[in-house]
Amino acid sequence: MTFFKSSVWIKIAIILILGCVYIFIKPFQVSVKQVIFILSTVDVTALKGYILSFGIYAPIISFFLMVFQSVIAPLPAFVITFANAALFGWIKGAILSWSSAMCGAALCYWIARFYGRTVVVKLTNRFALEEIDRFFERYGKYAVLVARLLPFISFDIVSYAAGLTSMGFWEFFWATGLGQLPATIVYSYVGSLLAGSARMFVLGLLCLFALSVVVVAVKKILNDRKNAQIIK
Repeated sequence: MTFFKSSVWIKIAIILILGCVYIFIKPFQVSVKQVIFILSTVDVTALKGYILSFGIYAPIISFFLMVFQSVIAPLPAFVITFANAALFGWIKGAILSWSSAMCGAALCYWIARFYGRTVVVKLTNRFALEEIDRFFERYGKYAVLVARLLPFISFDIVSYAAGLTSMGFWEFFWATGLGQLPATIVYSYVGSLLAGSARMFVLGLLCLFALSVVVVAVKKILNDRKNAQIIK
């Protein structure tokens, strides 16, 4: 009982501290609003300018931007991946994007584990979370891997949802790492080449590419289910 009470107070204290920092430290509040605005407009040029404004700290800022967008779902992550590739080269950009996305996914998972569904709904969207719940029911242990291959599914919400299930952290972590690696590499390489209107065209191609990979993954899942039924 004592541990339970302590845990509750820790949860409340963290929320109160973050709330006070946001409300009373105006420069922090302005920065948060500015970042949300830039990411929501999906303006790679504006994001590049924002990151570059921090000089030698640009990679660190980019890292925390990716983590931030993970927590405040569903802000787009690909715009940061494009910016990283354009600023740091596609190889270094891919490493930066992949590692920061992994950190963000892990944080979402543990937030869900620590605070539960009520807080997760406030950070995401109840209807989107319910859709992801059905996604987990359909694909089971493959849900994280399949979701990461689909560009039109918010993986941040998937990370939160995974934390609400019985899925172990390392199972989630490895599936996340493997699932997001191909997309990160492709997005980074393309992001280093893109300019202007060509970006939307290539995004369409990437969607087709991702769907082709998903078809293979779904086929594997169906075969596994079929084999499991035969064994039964």
